[in-house]
Amino acid sequence: MDRRTFVGAFAGGLVVAPSLAVAQFGSREVYRVGFLLGATAESTASLFDSLNEGLRDLGYIEGRNLIMERRYGNGNIERLPDLAAELVRARVEVIVTGTNIHVAAVRKVTTTVPTVMVFTADPVGAGFVANLARPGGNVTGLSADASPELWAKYLGLLREVVPKLSRVGVLGQVASKIGFKELEVASRKLDMSLEVADLRAPDEFDGAFTAMIRKRVEAAVIVVGPLTYLLRQQIGDSALKYRLPAITSLGEYAQAGLLMSYGPNLQDLYRRAANYVDKILRGAKPADLPVEQPSRFELTINAKTAKAIGAKIPASLQLLAADLIE
Repeated sequence: MDRRTFVGAFAGGLVVAPSLAVAQFGSREVYRVGFLLGATAESTASLFDSLNEGLRDLGYIEGRNLIMERRYGNGNIERLPDLAAELVRARVEVIVTGTNIHVAAVRKVTTTVPTVMVFTADPVGAGFVANLARPGGNVTGLSADASPELWAKYLGLLREVVPKLSRVGVLGQVASKIGFKELEVASRKLDMSLEVADLRAPDEFDGAFTAMIRKRVEAAVIVVGPLTYLLRQQIGDSALKYRLPAITSLGEYAQAGLLMSYGPNLQDLYRRAANYVDKILRGAKPADLPVEQPSRFELTINAKTAKAIGAKIPASLQLLAADLIE
């Protein structure tokens, strides 16, 4: 059910009309684009399809004037640099990849192949770009809002569901260094304690989740990354099993059974990434293409999960939800 969103539309500025895109290909007939993610092809199919759809709208047709070189880590994050090296050897003209872990892996093997990042946290602080307006290197794309205020927002939303919330679990890959420090700062301000469960490999999920539950957490924040995205259905099922209210930043997790999500639409971001690919294939330098930040955040509430775990969602939150899963 579509409802109203928290914030206005994503900033634009890179769209090229399809008819113009087709007309301006020039003498080049075939372009080669790399696609690198740490999860499986199956679990990220909607993201690839969104990118492909965006490219089609701009006149790039796979099998006609476009070759897509796809590489997937299948949950083994340590393989990402080797997979990135394969793309470089395949002589792709641009690499589209995901979060900070992905971009860092690509940068281990190349600082020259144009790279379009999607959903990275604080790319300036991570050293991927010099600044958002003029990245200055071979990396540009779309970032996620990594401000401390956003992480505090997650805790605040959980407290609206669990009014006396004092102990919160955090599940994610600690090595990514995304969100954990900000959550710690936010939790102190809200007088909450955190119990961090480090998820380092898919086969460690059960142990990490049950260890978090044994700490008697009353709710949880799931930090988005290749592993939690790959395992989002297991995370949703486990949260339901333990009647644990949980929140994250992507709607796909709420669709998989988590109680709430609050953040940008990931499929839309991958569709928009096609505009960066188009600009680069036409000769633009990543160094000169500004990084986009999300200004549209959607609250998704899984009402079925709320009923199953006995969580009471305030009417005020239901009214703010962009999507209410019933």
